[in-house]
Amino acid sequence: MGQPQLLFYCKSQVNPLFLLFLLSFIGSFMMVNSSGRASGQKAHLLLPTLKENDTHCIDFHYYLSSRDRSSPGSLNVYVKVNGGPQGNPIWNVSGVVTEGWVKAELAISTFWPHFYQVIFESVSLKGHPGYIAVDEVRVLAHPCRKAPHFLRLQNVEVNVGQNATFQCIAGGKWSQHDKLWLQQWNGRDTALMVTRVVNHRRFSATVSVADTSQRSISKYRCVIRSDGGSGVSNYAELIVKEPPTPIAPPELLAVGATYLWIKPNANSIIGDGPIILKEVEYRTTTGNWAETHIVDSPNYKLWHLDPDVEYEIRVLLTRPGEGGTGPPGPPLTTRTKCAGRLVVCYSFVMQQRYFFSLTIIVTNGLPHILVDGLCQWSELTMMNFLLSWNILLPIP
Repeated sequence: MGQPQLLFYCKSQVNPLFLLFLLSFIGSFMMVNSSGRASGQKAHLLLPTLKENDTHCIDFHYYLSSRDRSSPGSLNVYVKVNGGPQGNPIWNVSGVVTEGWVKAELAISTFWPHFYQVIFESVSLKGHPGYIAVDEVRVLAHPCRKAPHFLRLQNVEVNVGQNATFQCIAGGKWSQHDKLWLQQWNGRDTALMVTRVVNHRRFSATVSVADTSQRSISKYRCVIRSDGGSGVSNYAELIVKEPPTPIAPPELLAVGATYLWIKPNANSIIGDGPIILKEVEYRTTTGNWAETHIVDSPNYKLWHLDPDVEYEIRVLLTRPGEGGTGPPGPPLTTRTKCAGRLVVCYSFVMQQRYFFSLTIIVTNGLPHILVDGLCQWSELTMMNFLLSWNILLPIP
């Protein structure tokens, strides 16, 4: 190619529709004369919206020149998806002048029903007269030869506070000079941490996203810049879920001296489902211990409790994934009933074979002993009772 001819200067105030009208006659061409322009002044070339069904490649030629060999500014390329924000560039060149025209490729992995638009942007640099040009922008129905193509980026779901990791897999050859990063929907970039070559035609890279402190849905895509151009993946969602917690305390159904029947009340929650595990956590209000039981039925009975003791009962809920257990719900505070009067009769066998009967009355867990009448219990029955209660009584 020879030196570019000045066809028109594209100011930032030019209506994009008028620009596309011109391009329909002259082709996809943009030349910007940076002479006499203020630093940061921009011109844009907007390609028509593309709705592609299969692998394709966009290539173009660019040119930066000046008489004094100083850079006239920079050239950026953006890919805007589904009419969303422009974000940060996925390709750019700055601080250089080129020896004639240079070819670059864009491997964009966005397919129907999604659509995208490529935007070329020149940014002038004050005091550096020269030209910034783009020519021969083409959409080709085959993979790019130098720019890597990304495979589909999958959505990632995590719970609040957990690590979220995206895996970017691309077809092509990996070079140590390539630059890989993760780009958020709003344009913020995150550098990829680990790159691994799978084989001579494919490589992968992973990155951890730190912003999982609260419930949210955000979008990310993988971007690679190589010597031949840039590759861009589809946008995938990072879905941060909040572990569930019950809104209401458990419902008390029945009370005994050593048990409590409860209903967990886990249908109304704060946070996200699905619920895969229900647990009951209980403790005495004066103690420093706690026990947790798995609940697998609509109602649950807490066994082996102490009589006349106040308990605090909460429900824990768990959703799928690491860190899926939410904080305990509001407490149910209740007290078990006092123990009833347990009357037991047993006897001692004397040498004269008389049977002295003793009656033990248990109230609130404390035995009270009375001597009265004759009782027809056997010695074996009496000894079994003493052993079971761990009581040693003198023979009267």
